[in-house]
Amino acid sequence: MEPVPPTNSLRRAPVQQRSAERLARILDACAQLLDETGYEQLSTRAVAARAGVPIGSVYRFFGNKRAMADALAQRNLDRYAERISGRISAMPGEDWRGAIDAVLDEYIAMKRTVPGFRLVDFGVQIPMGTRAGGPGDADINYRVTDRLTDLLSAHLGRTPDAALRRTVLVAVEAADAVLQLAFRVRPSGDPDLITETRAVLHAYLARTLD
Repeated sequence: MEPVPPTNSLRRAPVQQRSAERLARILDACAQLLDETGYEQLSTRAVAARAGVPIGSVYRFFGNKRAMADALAQRNLDRYAERISGRISAMPGEDWRGAIDAVLDEYIAMKRTVPGFRLVDFGVQIPMGTRAGGPGDADINYRVTDRLTDLLSAHLGRTPDAALRRTVLVAVEAADAVLQLAFRVRPSGDPDLITETRAVLHAYLARTLD
């Protein structure tokens, strides 16, 4: 069963397995419909119909479709962190390049395969799926930075201090910009630009992690 998003994105957190499973179905339906119809055409009624639940079940958890999309984004970030953890747990602690490759590879894999991820990824941007450099982007990338700093510092045996968080934030911002370009150039991600992203991350992080 998928992890439950943090309660700040929900009207009410599920307390029983049956409710948690219903919430997971609602988020799955939201993700599918985002891919099929986009955010503008998304509605709580359509999500309820796709999930096979009464409309009241959707409103029990979410006040509107924005809250539902934000909960999906938080679930994506939890899933992303779990996938990275699974990859790096088998790596030696000194292999920071392997860990960074896992961070990049798992993002690309989710971008290509996870329903709704192309529009939402780790936070809601309005218009949906845009990266215009607005304040919302900063909030999203800080959220991602915090998770990655904690994961990488634990794996590499480093202190997650302000300097490391700043370094990871710059890496996240740089990778985000180039990857957004890569997926604009080609829906599956331009391979040459993905290679450039990897080179940028390795070169920049070597100053701190070597």
